[in-house]
Order: sequence, then C-alpha cells, then structure tokens
Amino acid sequence: MTGRLAVVLMNLGAPDTLEAVRPFLRNLFSDPAIIRLSWPLRPLVAEAISRTRTQKARQVYQQMGGASPLLPNTKLQSLHLSQVLSDHLPNQKIKIFIAMRYWNPLTAEAVAQVKAFGPDEVVLLPLYPQFSTATTASSFAEWHKEARQQGLKTLTHEIKCYPEDPSFIEAHVDLLVPWIERAAIHGNPRILFSAHGLPQKVIDAGDPYENQVHQTVQAILKKLPSSVENVVCYQSKVGPLKWLEPSLEQELKRAGQDKVPVIVVPVSFVSEHSETLVELDRDYRSLAEAMGIPFYGRVPALGDHPAYMRALAGLVQTKGS
Repeated sequence: MTGRLAVVLMNLGAPDTLEAVRPFLRNLFSDPAIIRLSWPLRPLVAEAISRTRTQKARQVYQQMGGASPLLPNTKLQSLHLSQVLSDHLPNQKIKIFIAMRYWNPLTAEAVAQVKAFGPDEVVLLPLYPQFSTATTASSFAEWHKEARQQGLKTLTHEIKCYPEDPSFIEAHVDLLVPWIERAAIHGNPRILFSAHGLPQKVIDAGDPYENQVHQTVQAILKKLPSSVENVVCYQSKVGPLKWLEPSLEQELKRAGQDKVPVIVVPVSFVSEHSETLVELDRDYRSLAEAMGIPFYGRVPALGDHPAYMRALAGLVQTKGS
C-alpha cells in the first residue's frame, strides 16, 4: 500500500483557557445532536445555557489549572499513533490531524489542513470507542459539511466504533488488574464501569451507545476472574431529563451501604479531562469517603497506552472494515 494517507483523530474538544469556557459551551449546546430543537430556538437556548453554566464550568477548569488537558493528551496520542503507523505502513506517507468538535482545533481548521496535505485517502478515527449520535455521528456530520464547503473530495473512510476491539480491551484490562489487587486488601472489590451518560430518550430513539458500552464491559470481564463483582453506571448528567441509569452516585451510595471497596473504570473515556480529573478524582472520591467506602480506586484513562495505540493503528490499516 502506497500513497498519502490522512488520519483524523476526532474528539469533543475542551476549553484551553478560562475565557474559552463560554464559547465552548455555546458551541456544544448549539449542536442539533445535543440540543434537539429547531432553528431559531436552538441558538437562543444554547446562549442561555452557556451563560448560566459558565461560572460553574470555569470553577471546574480552575481546578485543572485553568485549562483542560484534553488537547495535549490528544497530541500525545497522535505522536505515538504516528510512530506505530510508520512501522506498520512504511511505504505510505502518513500524517495525523486533530479535529475537535466544539473547540480548537475545530473541524474546519482540520479540513483545511488535510486539503493542503493532499492525501489519496482520509480515515476519520473518532476517539469515542462506542458510537453515539451525540458524539461520533455529530463529528462525522461536521466533517462532511466542512469538506463540502472547502471542496475536499478525497475518498474518506469512517471508523464508526470499536467497542470490542481486542487491543482496546487489552489496554483496559492491563490498567485495571493492578487496581483489583490493591482493592482486594480491603475486601471483595466492586468494579464500577462508568460511562458518560445520555438522555434516555436518545437511547429510546435507537442510539446504540448503551448497548456498545455493555459490549465493552462484557469483553473486559471475559479477561477477569468470574467472581469479580461489577456494575455498569453513568456520570455527568445535566438538565432535568431522565438519563441512563444507574448513576455512579447511586452506585457509590449502595457501595457505601455494603461497605465494599470500589474501583471506578472510565470505560467510555480514552483521555483525561474534567469528567475524570474533577468528577471522578475529586467529586466522587469525596462522596465515597463520605459514604464510608473502605477503598476508592480510579483506573486511568487509556491515553497513549501501547495496546490502545495498536488498536487505533489496526483500525486505520483496515479502515474500519
């Protein structure tokens, strides 16, 4: 296989300064995949939500030093993936680009960069292992809209999801097993596989996300002792709608009642960001302590784990087929 290949890593993006918080939120809530209202009501609602949520969100990012580490983490993933791909595809000129959905580098910038590179093929590679209309489909739609507007007509492949990819699962297991050993000192541990929540109505409309989260968890459990107690739960709920359950908060309270050690696995997150570094490491840890849970462990996000990089490289090589 020869030629020029552009690989586009896709993620939500996150504020890189405190001043970026409000425009980031406005972009997020302006997405029809997030706020499912028609024009012109949606931008009005997006403006109102972003205005009311900015102060609280800024406090979250202040706890991380004033910016999210998501983009630096993604750049590190890009670097290591590039090295793996160069070993596997030595006859191709491969360049990796980053397209964030709601903050810089935005999709429009990535499309322009890819067009300037002049590839023979493009592979869209979301850093969302499980498919959702609110994440993967939205990122794909934004890419194709910008590609049309900028006249990028290159053959483009979409890698839609990889919830059971063997190397992806291997990375999870490798990071999880040492935590099971640590927690076992305090009793029989309960693993809480925590995924980002979604409104229940999105799932009821046919979104496969919940099912794919369970596929990932079942694939991980096949590599663990059968006696390991576990629960799939969800975090990061916003707004009054009914969201996927059980929530992580509910499960921590139950674990507190049972006085069992817990290990939290961020099963749908592949990079450290506010949901892991603030929600899991501070907010939910504090709740666990208040509930009298004897041990609270949090498994790191996959980041640039070698097995995860092999998973992504394999997906690029097969183009998701």
